[in-house]
Amino acid sequence: MINLQIKCLKSEKTESETVYGQFLINALRPGQGITIGNLLRRILLGDLGGTCITAVRFAGVKHEFSTISGVREDILEILLNLKGIVLKTAKTKEPQFGRLKIQGPAVLTANLIQLPPMVEIINPNHYIATISTSNLLEIEFKIEYGTGYKLSEQIFNNESDDFLQIDAIFMPVKKVDFKIENVYDNSEDVSERLILDVWTNGSITPEQAISEASQFIINFFSSLMENKTIDKTSEFISDNLTVPINPYTNIPIEELQLSVRPYNCLKRAQINTIGDLLQYSPKKLQELKNFGRKSADEVFMTLKNKLGIILK
Repeated sequence: MINLQIKCLKSEKTESETVYGQFLINALRPGQGITIGNLLRRILLGDLGGTCITAVRFAGVKHEFSTISGVREDILEILLNLKGIVLKTAKTKEPQFGRLKIQGPAVLTANLIQLPPMVEIINPNHYIATISTSNLLEIEFKIEYGTGYKLSEQIFNNESDDFLQIDAIFMPVKKVDFKIENVYDNSEDVSERLILDVWTNGSITPEQAISEASQFIINFFSSLMENKTIDKTSEFISDNLTVPINPYTNIPIEELQLSVRPYNCLKRAQINTIGDLLQYSPKKLQELKNFGRKSADEVFMTLKNKLGIILK
């Protein structure tokens, strides 16, 4: 068994508050680099949780196409700026709420938001808006923890009266790249090394992101090992019990394309599907009102030619 080790080659913070890290995993067998690289990349980008603002309520504002007197930006611009605020909080299903109340004139930045103790702003100098007059501005923020990306209509509900929706980007990892290099030794054996580049939004370090992704993979495969293998035979039998004996049971009789007389007779007798029709014997069919021998022959021949069903 190979003991994999990961080494941090580089770690730095960029001007845009993004945190970058480069990592090396070596001593891999041929083919393992692409497997591990793809797996880590998908988990890092799609399965790690994060926190963001999901809805905003402005005092005196009913919709996102409004403007606020004395504020340079309109509501849509402010909502767009709020999406750039990076937050960090504990994993919780309960939403948190922040508030901002300020008298102008003032320049609004993220550090002016009053938050609960468990919520932290990573980029406190992030610009929100500018108040050019002495007007009072009041904003309430709904903050949630989640995974992935969710459109505003997927997270908004009727209980959030007057709250304006914001598309939620929960993903703390912004970008992941990897490359694989072959390593040759004196014994002519070939191994691989994986170089992984990770960019995060600052709410989590690249080292923490890789650690959480690795733990996610461990937990996932551990759950597979703990669960019992499903008995395929019993599953197949139980599935078959729910399948109709005749595959044509639910086909409407319109598919037979009968002439007007037999079609109307069948519909008057509440025979709407092939399944209903197969409940009648040829003798019983001919007993239907206005359903004569000619109509019966047409139905029998159509069933035989179209569906291969022969009524004896």
